[in-house]
Amino acid sequence: MTQKITISVIGGHETNGETKELAYAVGKKVAEAGAVLVCGGLDGVMSAAARGAKEAGGLTIGLLPGKDKKDANPYIDIALPTSIGYARNAIVACSADIIVALPGSYGTSCEISYGLVYSRPVIDLGNWNVKGMIKAQNIDEFCAKLEKLIEKIQPHARASGS
Repeated sequence: MTQKITISVIGGHETNGETKELAYAVGKKVAEAGAVLVCGGLDGVMSAAARGAKEAGGLTIGLLPGKDKKDANPYIDIALPTSIGYARNAIVACSADIIVALPGSYGTSCEISYGLVYSRPVIDLGNWNVKGMIKAQNIDEFCAKLEKLIEKIQPHARASGS
């Protein structure tokens, strides 16, 4: 039996409506690809992506900074309190087969760096312009790049989830 692909969606806790819509669409595509969505489990990009994944029938995991499962947003299926604060960013990055970076701040930047250190493919949907990231200009380009990465990781997987 092969493990399901895990895709960490990272981005800001405080964000605008346009970024939330993008995060929702990314979460939906993650679920449609048959992958498990991993995130920090809180609000903003994390909540919007998890909502998209849940509404598309996907499984969501939230790696929480604190010690209480009740801190998770309502779209998280599996809340994993870490009690290690921002240090959980290393786990969000390391647990992923693929990372999708949306707009954010220092925490997101940290997760991008960990992802690159751990040799994870990191798709840039937030204009990060960091060397080593895979740039996607829009959701369609993201979907094409995601499908290729999934095929590379799991040759018999398809972005349609079949």
